[in-house]
Amino acid sequence: MNHFQPRVWAGLLTAVALLGLTACATPGSAPSVAVSPDGKVQNPQQLLGSLPLPPGATIRGDQSLIIGSGETWVGRVVLDVGRDFDAAYRFFLETYPAQGWTVVSSVRGKNSFVVMTRQERTATLEMVDGGMLSASVVSITMAPRNAAVMVPKKP
Repeated sequence: MNHFQPRVWAGLLTAVALLGLTACATPGSAPSVAVSPDGKVQNPQQLLGSLPLPPGATIRGDQSLIIGSGETWVGRVVLDVGRDFDAAYRFFLETYPAQGWTVVSSVRGKNSFVVMTRQERTATLEMVDGGMLSASVVSITMAPRNAAVMVPKKP
């Protein structure tokens, strides 16, 4: 019996998933997005519309889940923002409110969290300080503001 190594299985599963997604897509329904060999998205404006990103930030395509594009996307985008964590933090707290986002809450630390709303959208930012040795990472989760919330029932 021939046994595949885990890497082969992962590659096969990825290919099947991509084929399935391609089959479900309608022609012209989504923009073509270029991804470099290291998994970084080449043109984030195609996906995120006018949502500003810090200078030099790159999207980690392999860790992001972006549904839709432009001004109505939902999901999570993971960014490498470089080693200057303070500059990235300031960028979000200065740039987003200038574009109409309202800060609902903010917690600053090694892992920082910011929640903002604008019109019918909510953005939750989780920022992890990479320190001096590695890049800092920001995860932006975008969701509809008034989405129905299911409250778990007690058994």
